[in-house]
Amino acid sequence: MVLRADVMAAAIDAANIAPDRPRLLMSPRGRPLTQGRVVELAEGPGPLIVCGRFEGVDQRLIEARALEEVSVGDYVLSGGEIGALALIDACVRLLPGVMGKDASGAEESFSEGLLEYPQYTRPQEFEGRTIPEILNSGDHGKVAAWRRAESEALTAARRPDLWAQAPRSVPKRPARQKAPKSTTDG
Repeated sequence: MVLRADVMAAAIDAANIAPDRPRLLMSPRGRPLTQGRVVELAEGPGPLIVCGRFEGVDQRLIEARALEEVSVGDYVLSGGEIGALALIDACVRLLPGVMGKDASGAEESFSEGLLEYPQYTRPQEFEGRTIPEILNSGDHGKVAAWRRAESEALTAARRPDLWAQAPRSVPKRPARQKAPKSTTDG
């Protein structure tokens, strides 16, 4: 089933949205949705989201209404509604006040091109597994370094595509001392 261009065009036109607002079509052939694009959408005027069903929508509609095709992954769903819900949730959580503290989303997966580090809470021990000692040390610098190292390790292991583009932390190394030059001939 392909949704008819005339019927969908009438629905889009009835929304009467400003021309500067994004017009998105959830589609497995679209550009992958990234955290960067989510941030852009959350900071903008709010998109119009069109969802196809089964085979999608008539190509002429995509062209006539300048729809930007967006994909939520390399798989196919029965329709775009689930992808639209994912997009909406990703955007709404970035709006001021939604997550409580503004910093709540600052150190999450993809915020710096990396996956998020592991999270721990009480109890201190669960089925023989304990919270890493460094997290209880009170040393904020060491905790931050551990988190960064864990994020880098997880990203490298699980998402080599992200790791290839991720900013790396530069380990601090002592300055190399040059060997003294020989004053002899040899």
